[in-house]
Amino acid sequence: MKIAVIGTGAMGSIYAARFSRAGHEVIAIDVWEPHVDQINKNGLFIEGPDGQIIAKNIKASTNILDLEGCDFYIIATKAMNLEESISNLKDQIALNSTIITIQNGLGAGDIILRHMPKNNIILGVAEGFGASLKAPGHVTHTANKKIRLGSISRKLRETKLQDIVTAWSAGGLKTEIYENIEQLIWEKLLCNVTLSGPCSIFGCNVKQLYNNDEYWEFALNCMQEAYSVGLARGVPFSFEDPVVYVSDFAKRVGSAKPSMLQDFESKKKTEIDFINGAIPPLAAKLKIPTPFNDHICRIIYDAERQIKS
Repeated sequence: MKIAVIGTGAMGSIYAARFSRAGHEVIAIDVWEPHVDQINKNGLFIEGPDGQIIAKNIKASTNILDLEGCDFYIIATKAMNLEESISNLKDQIALNSTIITIQNGLGAGDIILRHMPKNNIILGVAEGFGASLKAPGHVTHTANKKIRLGSISRKLRETKLQDIVTAWSAGGLKTEIYENIEQLIWEKLLCNVTLSGPCSIFGCNVKQLYNNDEYWEFALNCMQEAYSVGLARGVPFSFEDPVVYVSDFAKRVGSAKPSMLQDFESKKKTEIDFINGAIPPLAAKLKIPTPFNDHICRIIYDAERQIKS
């Protein structure tokens, strides 16, 4: 198959390398020219828990116009860049093309639906990954538990889902179809709401957040607000105790630094709108107060405004 990966940061690079490893033709699109140049010159070097991969047969480009004729288009950009990516992409591909999007937080499906038919959209959740882009063409990751994929339309042929699952699995990533992908997105959101915003404003990694009673209590309050909104919207959570759920997740990831914290420290725009910032607007419609997520949003929005100025 011919597979496009749009956004080859840490996660996108891992996807591209794994598809290439499985023998597929891969085109990688990214705006960072040194990264693109390095991939084309020396390949994509991935260090992970199962060893090292050097994928040398990936075609990389900064030009999204190079993406015609692919079987699948995987959008792995940050959530705040998704709108621009799909807007640029829609004119380059057929309306029956399959789009797979894997982002943190809420809203990815809604954004793509503004540009593409829902019958061709696959949503994904990457679970248990810890990855960072160390240098142009060089990515490390500490874990790769699984990727779960699901369609937002029953009209999507299951063979399309199975084809992409088979392609990823052949490259060494455990991948499976999940029937209620929205449930899974909300469950991961609870973990992100608990860890991403709080770690960013307190300037600490996950282990430090969890081991500080004051910080952790604040983080759990953020989660409880999101959990209340999810319940009110009818999300069928798979667990009975959300505190146990997010605590177990925090203990598993240990000293990892959420990507929001990494962006915040680097004075880059964060995914706040799609994680902690996604909760207050939904809660307002349900008359659910969200003082803890509101507090995080004020701090991060103020910092981002200072960056722009």
